[in-house]
Amino acid sequence: MGVINVTPDSFSDAGVHLRVEAAVTEAWGMLDSGAAIIDVGGESTRPGSEGISAEEELSRIEPVLLDLNGAPLSVDTSKAVVAKRALELGVELVNDVTALRGDPEMAGVIADAGAYVCLMHMQGEPRTMQDNPTYDDVVSDVKAFLEERLAFAVSAGVREELVCLDPGIGFGKTIEQNFELVRRLDELLAIGRPMLIGFSRKSSLARIVGDPDSKIGTVAASVGAAVAAFWCGATILRAHDVREHVDALAAAKAVRG
Repeated sequence: MGVINVTPDSFSDAGVHLRVEAAVTEAWGMLDSGAAIIDVGGESTRPGSEGISAEEELSRIEPVLLDLNGAPLSVDTSKAVVAKRALELGVELVNDVTALRGDPEMAGVIADAGAYVCLMHMQGEPRTMQDNPTYDDVVSDVKAFLEERLAFAVSAGVREELVCLDPGIGFGKTIEQNFELVRRLDELLAIGRPMLIGFSRKSSLARIVGDPDSKIGTVAASVGAAVAAFWCGATILRAHDVREHVDALAAAKAVRG
């Protein structure tokens, strides 16, 4: 899953894709490099970020989605009105970091469209999620949450076979909790749904390689975490540097046989 942030303040790309032409060119390049789907988002969810209106979010992503007509697309949003418009424009998957908690209309929009959805775990909200996140046991707690949100989605009319799950790397977790979720990914896979992992460029990766002040992990560290997640059973890998991830995964798959 290639990432296109149509925002001025995302942690990973500092607004480079805020212009429509730049975002569209990068998205087609990711597809040419082997991405299976492109995730387009208009609202930053980095730690400490503030929300924006649905109107502002749509004004950012709608021109990009129009220019990407025919491409396999996901929309990264927690607002039902944004998701509804994106689905009308051909988006196939709604990637909701609130797991259908942010907008009471979201589940119905997805169900009515027969769309795919990704439900992500997040402790708190982007503005506060990294303020001392605590768990009894991070994997058990995240698993229970994802099971509950999957049951909610299905009860709202979303087809279970169209749901994937995301433990929310970097969303209300410490560095060690992030890695523990991947090490014990088999426990989350026992839920029975595909698992998405998004370690790409996260600051946890910078800290483990000795750069505690950096907000962005390196490409090499991102690829290493992605290959490890693949080895542990991840189905979808969300990445900013598609070519490097595709090549590394091809090698990992060849070794694994």
